[in-house]
Amino acid sequence: MGRYTGPKVRLSRRVGVPIADIAKHTGKELSLPGMHGYRGRRNTEYGVRLAEKQKLRYHYCVQEKQFRRYLNAAKSSKGNTVNSMLQLLEMRLDNVVRRLGVGRTIWAARQLVAHGHVMVNGKKTDIASCAVKAGDVVTFKEGIHKVLRENMESNVGHNVPAWLEWNPAQLTAKVNASPNPEDVPFEVNMNLIIEFYR
Repeated sequence: MGRYTGPKVRLSRRVGVPIADIAKHTGKELSLPGMHGYRGRRNTEYGVRLAEKQKLRYHYCVQEKQFRRYLNAAKSSKGNTVNSMLQLLEMRLDNVVRRLGVGRTIWAARQLVAHGHVMVNGKKTDIASCAVKAGDVVTFKEGIHKVLRENMESNVGHNVPAWLEWNPAQLTAKVNASPNPEDVPFEVNMNLIIEFYR
């Protein structure tokens, strides 16, 4: 099965939290699916863990197989599994582009990468899941600069995280360090997700 191409707000409604920072996802009308937003059954323990996992998957626009791969890589790393998992997801190229504020959503950021507008250390990179490292420089091709500036104007108030050094005048960014779990602007219980895969 390929990536999800259906209605995006439905995903936010399904997990009960906004998975994108735009008005459609954060508005008051975000309620439970269905005409009256009624869900008759109480969630089971399995359902609670599944919902937490889906929140993270939808937020980073990752397929189930990729998500399992990231979790296995985080488990085999030396540090804390939770921190490693969040770092792996945050350091994806499409997510870095989103955090810079030049793409309003993860889907817009993915499209910028997939269409070949993003360069890492001077090389064109069109793979959204490409992992950037501390010291990498992210730039954009000349032809897309006007669109990026318009996106930034419509995204006023966006805060670039401290682990990224962003120069909006030249549209260049540098990855200064690996992100901490506190740098992730998204509430999620990682322990429940790890329990889900046991």
